[in-house]
Amino acid sequence: MLIFISVVGVFLGLVHFWLYRRLVRASETGPRGALLAGVVLTTGWLLAVIGFGSGTYFATSWARPLGYIGMTWLAVVFYLVLGTVLIGVMLLTGRIIRIRAARPGDVRRRNFVRVTGIVMVVGAVAATTYGAVAALNPRVTTTVVDLEGLPAEFDGIRVAVVADLHVGPSLGAGFTQKVVDLINEQDPDLIVMTGDLIDGTVDKVGADIASLAELEAPLGIFAVSGNHEYYSDDVNAWLDYWESLGITVLRNEHATISLGDEEIDIAGVHDYDAPEPDPADMAAALEGRDPTGFVMLLAHQPLHSGEAAERGVDFQISGHTHGGQIWPFHYAVQAVHDTALVGLDRVGATTLYTTSGAGAWGPPVRVGAPPEIPILELRSAP
Repeated sequence: MLIFISVVGVFLGLVHFWLYRRLVRASETGPRGALLAGVVLTTGWLLAVIGFGSGTYFATSWARPLGYIGMTWLAVVFYLVLGTVLIGVMLLTGRIIRIRAARPGDVRRRNFVRVTGIVMVVGAVAATTYGAVAALNPRVTTTVVDLEGLPAEFDGIRVAVVADLHVGPSLGAGFTQKVVDLINEQDPDLIVMTGDLIDGTVDKVGADIASLAELEAPLGIFAVSGNHEYYSDDVNAWLDYWESLGITVLRNEHATISLGDEEIDIAGVHDYDAPEPDPADMAAALEGRDPTGFVMLLAHQPLHSGEAAERGVDFQISGHTHGGQIWPFHYAVQAVHDTALVGLDRVGATTLYTTSGAGAWGPPVRVGAPPEIPILELRSAP
């Protein structure tokens, strides 16, 4: 982990140095302005490095407040980089078509860089501030899902979905408690968790999700691993801890729940990219169940949906995409997925629901992809 933080630190340092050259040196900012910009960029870089180590290498007691500022700052950096690249393309285009004002040394070029730089900084800070407030306030959404083959006894049950909390570096126990309270207010029949609940080790972050033990649902609470459970600690250490909170963890296996005289199966697989010795194994998760019965699959990544359709899964619930989290990153995320980033989709005979998640990874910022706690109302389709 120390090597990872070191690599991240060097990379972020280079990005910040590049921004300094493009925004400060290129605009010929005076000595005082250059010093202030240098202090801001250096401080932001240092706090961001602390943020990446919070919950894993650094104790959250002191690192989380500093890391929250640093990780939020990274959203500002993201927009500054995009804006700087755009300005660079405009100037390069001007030089190619031989616009005199775009030539190096021309006072009009310097003034253009200064004005656009100020506008860009204001815009980046405004967008990040908006996104930071949005990220701390997940909304409850309700979606009706019509499902063929759903037994009549299960018609109308309400399923709460918890995904992508990413508690650890920036978000702590208070955020988890907010999510728990919002879910319990909805009085769901079933609660499912599709992974990436944490970023950090059990020792440093475990207490921050302890309030998940307060969740209540008469049909049970089920969970599967996400990719982030593998990054900072032994995945099974996390899954064992979840079980100590009263959560039924599905490790490439399934469970059966009953209402009246009817049953459905809930299957769960490890993350799509999970390494040995715990890779995803959908065949194992579905093994031994009645193939004519209804099955709901919990899978962190919607990329499982192709295999799910081939294996006759009726309904899959996933997360992972964050809905893109920070616009315009949506386009890069969509390039990886051929299903909807958020909401309902159909893959073969399998109905897929992908949530944008309740938390945020990296920068605790959401722009154009509000955090959500979905309540899915399942209906028996005729």
